Amino acid sequence: MNLRVGIDRKTTEQIGAMRAAGRVVAEMHEAIRAIVRPGVTTAELDRVGRAVLERRGAQSNFLGYHGYPAVICTSVNEVVVHGIPGARVLEDGDVISVDCGAIVDGWHGDAAFTMAVGTVDAATQALIDAADRALAAGIEVMVPGARLGDYGAAVARVVADVGYELAEGFTGHGIGRAMHEAPAVPNEARAGTGPKLRVGNVLALEPMICAGSGATSILDDDWTAVTIDGSRAVHVEHTVAITDNGPQILTLP
Repeated sequence: MNLRVGIDRKTTEQIGAMRAAGRVVAEMHEAIRAIVRPGVTTAELDRVGRAVLERRGAQSNFLGYHGYPAVICTSVNEVVVHGIPGARVLEDGDVISVDCGAIVDGWHGDAAFTMAVGTVDAATQALIDAADRALAAGIEVMVPGARLGDYGAAVARVVADVGYELAEGFTGHGIGRAMHEAPAVPNEARAGTGPKLRVGNVLALEPMICAGSGATSILDDDWTAVTIDGSRAVHVEHTVAITDNGPQILTLP
C-alpha cells in the first residue's frame, strides 16, 4: 500500500462545513440503531436513512455511486462491507454493520457502526468491542506531526492482541469535496511511515475486522464483500479532522 500520497488540508471553515454533513450521518446512525431488531429487513433500514437525508435537506453520497442502489450499506454476519439493503430479514443473534454517508453544501461525511441484533453470543460481542477499541486507538494517534502509518500500527496492534484478522484489501480514505480522496488509509501499517499529519487533514478511518481469516471475495452483485471462510466480520468508521487540539470526530451528533 502506497503511503506516500500527500493529504490535502482543509480550512477551519471547510471542516465546519464537513461537520454539518457528519451530523447528518450521525443522525442516520441514531435513527437506524433505534429500529434494528429481529424481524426488520435491511430495506427498512435504508428507508429510515433516506428519511433522515430528506428531513435534513442532505444528499446521499452512496446512492448512484458507481451504480450503488441504496443510501446505506448493510453488512450482516459474514458480509464485511458494501452489503446492499433488500429483503434480508434480521434474526436474533445476527451482527450488522451499517455504513452511511451524506453531502451538505458539497461537503461529505462518512461513518459506520456495528451492533448486535437482539442477543448475540460472547464471541460476537467480543468482536464488536474489539472493532470499537481498534478505531478508538487509531483515532487517538491522529495528531499533528504523527505519520499516517501510526494509525495502521495502532489499529493492527489492537486486532492482533485479541487474535482477529483485518479484512484484506480494504482501507480508509481521505474525504472532503469527494467521498473518496487521496490517500488510502491502510488499517495495518508500520509506525513512523507515510506522510506527516498536519492541521486540516480530514480522513475517513474504518477498520474492518474478521473473526477468522481476513481473506475476502466479492459476490456476483459486484458490491458485497464476504469472508471466504464464512466467519463473522465487523466494520466501524468515523470521519476525523486533524486539529491543533488533536483529532476531532466530525461524525458525532
